[in-house]
Amino acid sequence: MAVRADGRYCGFVSGGCTENAVAAEALEALSLGRDRFLKLGEGSPFFDIVLPCGGGINLSIHILRDADPVRQVLFHLASRRPATLRYLPGSQTIEFEGPTESETGWQDDVFLTSYQPPTRLILCGRSIELTTTVQVAQAAGYEVLQIDQPMNSIDFASRIDEYSAVALLFHDLDRELPLLQGALTSKPFYIGALGSRRTHEKRSAALRRIGFGETDIAKIKAPIGVFDKARDASSIALSVLADIAAARLRTQ
Repeated sequence: MAVRADGRYCGFVSGGCTENAVAAEALEALSLGRDRFLKLGEGSPFFDIVLPCGGGINLSIHILRDADPVRQVLFHLASRRPATLRYLPGSQTIEFEGPTESETGWQDDVFLTSYQPPTRLILCGRSIELTTTVQVAQAAGYEVLQIDQPMNSIDFASRIDEYSAVALLFHDLDRELPLLQGALTSKPFYIGALGSRRTHEKRSAALRRIGFGETDIAKIKAPIGVFDKARDASSIALSVLADIAAARLRTQ
């Protein structure tokens, strides 16, 4: 959450329960010229600020004196690279750090915040399932790349990184195959393909003929999604997005 000197703010820490109070505390920190630490909700001295969930939130309010570390994080994310911010309460400063294996949280007396590029959904096909899945994915806030034209495997692979999910929503294996080759030679965190189990057997046989092994084929979620035998486009879209969201959580 960011608070300006005039009291305007963006972002959230509790989904709407405490943001006005946090903004007021941030303005107090600015007037005093030093960082603040407080607790809201359970165990807090502020009895009039209650979290409906019954929990508590520990907050560090940092006065941003140098925005360059934030700019570096934004630059890395725009280039689809992870980044980390280090907050040092002792000196009341933040520092930029490149990608680390550390998770967000305290390490001794330093708090690390790890950032990853936004999840990119590469949705491929020429069907009502594609159109509906694109709409649901955009409504959910994902970065969406829609592929509805033929593309060779090399060009397709160049659009994929480890923060990408690939969903093939075709009813034609011949159209799907070049894109599937590109996905299998890249490192997306998810590959899913529309079709029945019988269709997937044909797909697997075609992949074996062009040199892909069982380990490669096992990377494909087919039938795609979490709902067994989803029929209509809306159910398929929800099934696909839920499957991708679950896969993303497992990789974070």
